[in-house]
Amino acid sequence: QVRLVESGGGLVQAGGSLRLSCAASTSTFSMYAMGWFRQAPGKEREFVAAISWGGGSTYYADSVKGRFTISRDNAKNTVYLQMNSLKPEDTAVYYCAAPPEGWSSMALADVKYWGQGTQVTVSS
Repeated sequence: QVRLVESGGGLVQAGGSLRLSCAASTSTFSMYAMGWFRQAPGKEREFVAAISWGGGSTYYADSVKGRFTISRDNAKNTVYLQMNSLKPEDTAVYYCAAPPEGWSSMALADVKYWGQGTQVTVSS
């Protein structure tokens, strides 16, 4: 079982920045693809970004491309989401996610582990 714990959410004005962190409780962190999803009130959970085991490949939703950056530090068992140029429509609960060990897919149906979520609120 892998426990994921997010931190770094908060309230920010439009155009501002936040950095989310997700710490994973596993000794084989480097064998997990990692990702971020978000869920706004009344909407379905949606993919935001993903990163491969070694960090060499990253993937983004079109809505955040060019503004958000996902990265990881395998020595610290931590994945990050740097969010710049935030917009009110980025307001949501952000979840850290991981598929089973060794999997590369970050499709919603393939996620096995979820964090508890961290609230991001962007005011206009």
